[in-house]
Amino acid sequence: MSLKIIVLAKQVPDTRNVGKDAMTAEGTVNRAALPAIFNPEDLNALEQALRLKEQNPGSTVGILTMGPPRAGEIIREGLYRGADTGWLLTDRLFAGADTLATSYALATAIKKIGDVDIVIGGRQAIDGDTAQVGPQVAQLPVVITVNGSAAPCRPQNAKLVMKYKYATCPMERPADLDERMQKLYDERPYLTLNQWSVADVDGDANQCGLAGSPTKVCLPGKGVENFDGFGC
Repeated sequence: MSLKIIVLAKQVPDTRNVGKDAMTAEGTVNRAALPAIFNPEDLNALEQALRLKEQNPGSTVGILTMGPPRAGEIIREGLYRGADTGWLLTDRLFAGADTLATSYALATAIKKIGDVDIVIGGRQAIDGDTAQVGPQVAQLPVVITVNGSAAPCRPQNAKLVMKYKYATCPMERPADLDERMQKLYDERPYLTLNQWSVADVDGDANQCGLAGSPTKVCLPGKGVENFDGFGC
């Protein structure tokens, strides 16, 4: 039996490399000052998805993530390991999402993808540690969360890196893309990653981003930070 598997993945600040510039003057996380990595437990989830794909011929694995255009790197890292496709949710209306608004955005995207058999994600992200997104998406068919005790993800495959190294979302590309690269994207449509806005997933803007976020983390005398989506 073939399966259509979606892996929920997040690009997070590398909390192992927190320096003096990790916080802004307002008390929010300065994400630009921290290296961005594939959330560790989401990598464990990806490995489980790839094993299911191998056990069920004809199955596919897709990476679903939300964030700014640079989060397209998460999809590429999945493709390098054996995923088949991916979707990036990127829109200023997604910005500042708490776990509820993040879960809503992911759920609407999964419905848009359609005919999904299994959704797998990491138990929690290292930048928030809430472990809420998986359960909040779990009204959909078979949602599984995986923690760090699961098998580590396989390394990137050199052949797949060569195949997908130029894969990008449209917003990642420079406005003055040269003729050679434009021809490459025209000839190889698999190098254009799926990029969806709130409108593309038929989402309600009032349930996305800050507008749809009833909870916030308050830092006394400094500011507010929501840890999912784009952050504040």
